Amino acid sequence: MNEYLDLFLGYIAVERGLATNTRQAYSRDLGRYLDFLAERGKNEPAEVTAADIASFLVRLRDEGLAPASRARCLSAIRMFHKFLMIEKYCDDNPSAILEAPRTLHKLPAFLEPAEVDRLFSACAGTSGEDLRDRAMLELLYATGLRVSELVTITLRQVNLDVGYLMVVGKGDKERLVPIGESARGRVRRYIEEARYRLDPQGRTPHLFLSRLGDAMSRQAFWNLIRKRAKLAAIAKDISPHTLRHSFATHLLENGADLRSVQIMLGHADLSSTQIYTHVTRERLKRLHQEIHPRG
Repeated sequence: MNEYLDLFLGYIAVERGLATNTRQAYSRDLGRYLDFLAERGKNEPAEVTAADIASFLVRLRDEGLAPASRARCLSAIRMFHKFLMIEKYCDDNPSAILEAPRTLHKLPAFLEPAEVDRLFSACAGTSGEDLRDRAMLELLYATGLRVSELVTITLRQVNLDVGYLMVVGKGDKERLVPIGESARGRVRRYIEEARYRLDPQGRTPHLFLSRLGDAMSRQAFWNLIRKRAKLAAIAKDISPHTLRHSFATHLLENGADLRSVQIMLGHADLSSTQIYTHVTRERLKRLHQEIHPRG
């Protein structure tokens, strides 16, 4: 079955154009699934039944995997078996009749504007690290980028004079994202005063660099933002996605239309962006309860 998995991973990379992170997640999920099938002696696609897949999902549940993670696994399994059927490796898709585990729609966490200011102030120094961290945080909040997009931005993708980024997002889709004046200033200062010291030979195309002069990794930025949040005395559990959520929430609260926010976030489907309308409604409800005399 691993041979079929290799063919499938090639298919979703070339034919479907799925992003690297998505392909890696599918590879992990399906590798686990095929190990389960091997335990059951199922070595050919035609031998797999809906009961096998249901039993695998039960095992994931018993191991404590969250509903959202189990739903993602089932999505990968469905696409895998659909591929096998299209390529004539089997006659049907045993996963088609299974329903995804129900997930609770958890509202995304975000920062209040005052908390964003405190986070920025936590890297107000003049060291190269402070200049880089402030530029990264301001750019993330100003554009709503995914962390994978932020750490892979190259110098050529940034136009500070006009004020926009050319971002390569999920599925290798390109989009233009505007940059506000504050973030432009911070990125420009980082480039002029700090970046050249990290890469004096100009060998690295990436905008944001580690202390060794290499591209910043996702994990390193995750650690960076938590370090700065601690210095800012922000009690919330903060991640790079928190600033992306804050970007979208604050735009909608200040009158931006949903379609524009969708484009800037790089969401393929408007339904993915609509979660932020729930955030703003819940926020208004909470404010009413706290402030109104009869709230």
